[in-house]
Amino acid sequence: MGSQAHGEGAEPSEILMEDADSKDKNVEQNGISDCKSRDEKNQSKENEWNIGRKEPISKRQMKKLMREKRWQDQKEQRKQKRKEKKLKKRLERQTRNEDGIEESARKRLKRDVTPSNIRVALDCSFDSLMVLKDVKKLHNQIQRCYAENRKATHPVKMYLTSHSGQLKKNMDDNDKGWVNWKGINVTSKHFSEVIKKEDLVYLTSDSPNMLNELDASKAYVIGGLVDHNHHKGLTYDNALKLGIAHAQLPLGNYVKMNSRKVLTVNHVFEIILAYLEKQDWEKAFFTVLPQRKGAVSAGELGSTKQYNAGADSDTCNSTETEAAASEPCAREDKTPIDLNCEERSIGINEELHGEV
Repeated sequence: MGSQAHGEGAEPSEILMEDADSKDKNVEQNGISDCKSRDEKNQSKENEWNIGRKEPISKRQMKKLMREKRWQDQKEQRKQKRKEKKLKKRLERQTRNEDGIEESARKRLKRDVTPSNIRVALDCSFDSLMVLKDVKKLHNQIQRCYAENRKATHPVKMYLTSHSGQLKKNMDDNDKGWVNWKGINVTSKHFSEVIKKEDLVYLTSDSPNMLNELDASKAYVIGGLVDHNHHKGLTYDNALKLGIAHAQLPLGNYVKMNSRKVLTVNHVFEIILAYLEKQDWEKAFFTVLPQRKGAVSAGELGSTKQYNAGADSDTCNSTETEAAASEPCAREDKTPIDLNCEERSIGINEELHGEV
């Protein structure tokens, strides 16, 4: 009976042991299954780089995946190279400072800058007369004016007036940084509303008045019109209607050109800056005018005419016929094909540069 009781008493412990063993087996099996699932996940991720998510994968896709993998693998290496480059530049600057080369060229220019009291306004009130292509050209010319004024030794007080319509939209879309421009007054108002009329001088090639000196008390207006000479005399007529002074740059007194005597907005602006620096119109013109204009000094041209004065009377260089027939004679040796090509080339150059 005792043994039987003992046997009966041992049954619960055996059951407990069996339960514990079964639990351990279950845990072990679960652990193995978890490990297998993690391995399968890692393998699937690795396979994404090798075979992609879809089957079959093309060679192009495989190359793309490999490039992406290389890009990720080299990320730290690129970061380290950037750090080394910055450190190298810092050491170079320190070396220059120790050698006494402390000021950069930009700082020296900034130190020598003497702002001018002269005001220059760009009149952009011709927006409705231009197509979008010409508006974009005007935008580029305005950018050039601003950049040149920023680095000039005698920068002027710059105004951008009637800033609206197509021009403003184009600048907002393609040059959002213009809102941070410094040293320029940008306004949607007409220039006559911003500056006193008695101070205004409209620069136009149709004016009979010659501008020999720049008056510091005046504000010079440049017409922001790119129309390829479709609206001749428009700026001059506007100046007369407004009752303001007008003048033209003394280009003809110093320069002779093969092409049309038409300058872009930025050319006129840059000539003013160059004159303020050099105090010489001829030097200012030849500093700014592009080579395609074929500009020649009026003095050199006069000496050439005097040298050819002894030529025969029936030639192109005869003093009696030179004034009346210089252009026909100069074109006499060229065939019609050459003349057409030359005129076409001049027209293409002028269109690309958006001359007004």
